[in-house]
Parts: sequence; C-alpha cells; structure tokens
Amino acid sequence: MTLDEAQQHVDQWIRTYGVRYFNELTNMACLTEEVGELARVMARKYGDQSFKPGENTDPEEEMADVLWVLICLANQTGVNLEKALLKSIEKKTRRDKERHKNNIKLQ
Repeated sequence: MTLDEAQQHVDQWIRTYGVRYFNELTNMACLTEEVGELARVMARKYGDQSFKPGENTDPEEEMADVLWVLICLANQTGVNLEKALLKSIEKKTRRDKERHKNNIKLQ
C-alpha cells in the first residue's frame, strides 16, 4: 500500500465507521498519546525498564496507531504524505549527504 492509498483508506474508514474526523487539536493530542504509548513499549523492550504483567510488549500495534493518527491529521490539513516524505528525503540528502559519513561518532 502506498502512502496515498493509506490516506484514502483511512479517509474511507472514517467516513464509513468513524462518523467524522476528530478536530485537529484532538487528533494532535491523540498523536501525542500514541507516541507516548510507543515510547513506553520501546523503553521496556529495548531500554532498562521492565514490562508490567499484561502490558503490550509489541511496538507494531503502537507504531500503527501513531501512523493512523498522523494520516488523519494529514487528511484533515490537506497534506499529501507521499509528496511530503519525498521532499523530506530530498532535503535531508542535500543537507546531510556527507555529514553522517564524516561523523566520527558513527564510525
């Protein structure tokens, strides 16, 4: 699935099952919440914290939730994520194409 297709799929789901999008500020708060849930899983799985009994241990679900809300925000604000990502890759390539290769900390 392309990012364009994902945006269309989420939009169709919202229109079919979700009644309407939450407003942008609500979705921004939801995105922050979902990123926090992903951070909790990552801190426990790859960091020094331990899981509590019954706690989600798989970052996949949390990553998908982050992507879902990000797609909602993109749809609401007219952002084409596929085009935006390509522009970001081009920008990072221009800016950082030698920087990371020359970073002794990454050697």
